[in-house]
Amino acid sequence: MTELAKKRPEFRNINALKDLPTYRLPPAGIVSILHRISGAIMFVLLPFVLWMFDTSVSSEISFARFTSAFTAGIGFVPGWLVKLLTLALLWAYLHHFIAGLRHLWMDVSHSAVNKQTGKTTAVVTLALGTGLTVILGAKLFGLY
Repeated sequence: MTELAKKRPEFRNINALKDLPTYRLPPAGIVSILHRISGAIMFVLLPFVLWMFDTSVSSEISFARFTSAFTAGIGFVPGWLVKLLTLALLWAYLHHFIAGLRHLWMDVSHSAVNKQTGKTTAVVTLALGTGLTVILGAKLFGLY
């Protein structure tokens, strides 16, 4: 290595309490982590999804029980918690779907992938996922 070339700084012994709170993750990194989290949420809530599908299509009586779960609750689980779980599932699905489309687009258009495009598509993914979740969450909680 010549003297003109700068040596990259080496970071050893990173202190989690001191260094990690000040570290700024780029938008693409945030989308990547949220993509994994949303996949895990969908996996964990899969029994809830299956219960919702089963009770909504079995009969008219089970559909009435399904719709009343959002107001009266299910057993010891209050209705607001059912709505909150449904909202978490809505966010997870929307974010995972949009981030998946982003990844597919990046895989198809190799020449268009650069740092700025990655940042832009990550911000669009975050905005679309959050915006659609707010709109559908407002409908879920009866604001319109």
